[in-house]
Amino acid sequence: MIKENLIAYFEEAILNNWDKTSLQDYDNGGLTFGELAGQIERMHNLFKEHGIKKGDKISLIGKNSANWGTLYISVVSYGAVIVPLLQEFKPKDIYNLVNHSDSKLLFISEFLCEKMDFTEFNDLRTVYYLDDFNVAHDFTADFIAFNKNYPASTKEKFKLEHIPNSELAAILYTSGTSGQPKGVMLNHNSLVANVRYARANMPLESGDRIVSFLPLAHCYGAAFEFLFPFSKGCTIIFLGKLPSPQIIVKAFGEIKPRLILSVPLVIEKIYKNKIKPSIDKPIAKVMLKIPILKELVYSKVLKSLKEAFGGEFKEVVIGGAKMNREVETFLRKIGFNFSVGYGMTECGPLITYDGHKTTKIYSAGKVVDTLEIKIDSKQDGKVGEVLLKGDNVMLGYYKNEEETQRAIDEDGWLHTGDLGILDEDGYLFIKGRTKSLILTASAQNIYPEEIESKFSNLPLVSECVVVSRNSQITALVYPDQDRIKKHDLKPEQIEKVFSNYKKRVNEDVPVYMQVNKIIIRDEEFEKTPKKSIKRYLYE
Repeated sequence: MIKENLIAYFEEAILNNWDKTSLQDYDNGGLTFGELAGQIERMHNLFKEHGIKKGDKISLIGKNSANWGTLYISVVSYGAVIVPLLQEFKPKDIYNLVNHSDSKLLFISEFLCEKMDFTEFNDLRTVYYLDDFNVAHDFTADFIAFNKNYPASTKEKFKLEHIPNSELAAILYTSGTSGQPKGVMLNHNSLVANVRYARANMPLESGDRIVSFLPLAHCYGAAFEFLFPFSKGCTIIFLGKLPSPQIIVKAFGEIKPRLILSVPLVIEKIYKNKIKPSIDKPIAKVMLKIPILKELVYSKVLKSLKEAFGGEFKEVVIGGAKMNREVETFLRKIGFNFSVGYGMTECGPLITYDGHKTTKIYSAGKVVDTLEIKIDSKQDGKVGEVLLKGDNVMLGYYKNEEETQRAIDEDGWLHTGDLGILDEDGYLFIKGRTKSLILTASAQNIYPEEIESKFSNLPLVSECVVVSRNSQITALVYPDQDRIKKHDLKPEQIEKVFSNYKKRVNEDVPVYMQVNKIIIRDEEFEKTPKKSIKRYLYE
């Protein structure tokens, strides 16, 4: 256990920034830290009236908002366990997960509440609207309302009980890309280990602004767009809208955040739709061959890219999935301030990271100081499964001992399911997933992500998944529909383009990795809310 305490961080942030804005909805007013303190006390009073005990579960589902953040902080600082659910879950999944978690209360956005059949819930006492904390449905005769007029204490009297690090803080049901959801149990120690590391290694100060657009029910968004900046006294502005690249860029321009957290998909779309077309113009290609003019082109692209992110950020941290190599190479060339991290829900989430000034290209950084890491391979310097042990690691899967034992071995090592390699300086390079690894008849290992990356750089490709079917390397491709419409391409023309793409990719990979077949899809791949393709559906 580490000595830092999550609730102590909360209390310190509130008291030291009492009159500053803490949580704010985009296009709406916000709460000061002092006003938030009053809301926390009112929420704690509500829990007491319900007879909620330490360790009881409270479910939360809805879009990112100031109320979402208020409830999260209120629950974990009370000593209860927060169960944040993805709003993309179907109603039947919500029933199953709320019941599985043994939740006593549910806070849910009104637009989602309309789809609910309350008779499907087993142990709930009351359902509250997340929008205004009013009662949505009561299962008892008590009808306990949230008392908005409950008198809050002053700055001099405000105090939070410091919950021990060993206590359970959250249960996260991840939709993942490899099967059915499991309830990841994270204690306070795991959450505070992530916050502690970010405070020491990521650039934020009290009063800085940050845009929260990643799903907060995922620990990546929760840890680094919410808990960490809150602990520093920052203003967190919740986008609360479907985070398309256009909407995100608009918000960045208005808010001018000091730190940006993103997934590769957003960065790659900006590169593919904005940057690549400009540098692929004939005149730009000529300029890029002349050293002085090349620097001029790079400088212009860098300036426009920084402006797209608001112009005042210190760093862009990218995580959640593997980044396209071509995009990463170009961003490094022009000197864009970004770093790539690696994590998983079972570690709350951070595993490796390094700042943009010192990290190695294509790496996921170095292991954080609260974890041990090793590669499970028969020979040093070879690819193997990434294994972890330490403060960040989960307690296990809620009410699922079989899956817990499968994930954490008898020596305490968490098996990530990711394949990687460590270099002599301790930098981790992720190669792929153990479940997506393709083993050829000649015993060659193929990492499909490497082939997918090459296809994804081609103009007419929107999405790609590479699998082995009937011992053939097959690329499943969903074309860029906007380009098809723009150029009025017929099916036979599309097939011809992809036939040429297959030749181009095969010229760029070893013989054993060459694609035998391309299948053109009529619809997008099914994805998780984090926008990762659910590979297991197509393998």
